Amino acid sequence: MRILTVADEEARYLYDFYQSGRLDEYDLIISCGDLSRHYLEFLVTMAHCPVLYVHGNHDEDYDKYPPEGCECIEDQIYVYKGVRILGLGGSYKYREGTHMFSEGQMRWRIFKLWFSLLRHRGVDILVTHAPAWHVNDLDDLPHRGFKCFVDFLDKYKPKYFLHGHVHRNYGVKIPRVCKRGETTIVNAFEYYAFDY
Repeated sequence: MRILTVADEEARYLYDFYQSGRLDEYDLIISCGDLSRHYLEFLVTMAHCPVLYVHGNHDEDYDKYPPEGCECIEDQIYVYKGVRILGLGGSYKYREGTHMFSEGQMRWRIFKLWFSLLRHRGVDILVTHAPAWHVNDLDDLPHRGFKCFVDFLDKYKPKYFLHGHVHRNYGVKIPRVCKRGETTIVNAFEYYAFDY
């Protein structure tokens, strides 16, 4: 399965300079947040596959105007062609906002999924906006990762962990892909494609 993951900034290659058929190779598109609804609507219109999304910390307009034709996977396990995908959007709380959470709030969101995780026997892909604690995060409060994501990776060992929020142009040492145990971690900033 060929998966395209997007986050944080619209890719001019996929939008402004789009050419017919450019999205035909993808079986699934996953947004890790902070993208305009118009961009996601464009992707789902041009692609021949589902577009799944979680909220970024700047996606408050989705609450009133969600991206049409796209599937929100917040706080649920979405199964596509046998692949179990869990969505947990939002960032670490650094100001008041709909999609910002304290460590305790994010941990509670995960705890409430215990039965679904048991029933599905874990997940294959974890989709978030924020990174995990000390795994692609930054030292400042707005870009801090969640410790409970580290615990989740250690317990459930998904094959992939996709996140956004930490733009790769913030610094030269921000990796695109790294590993933690059995999990491949992808910073989906702008866009990244991989084969599942």
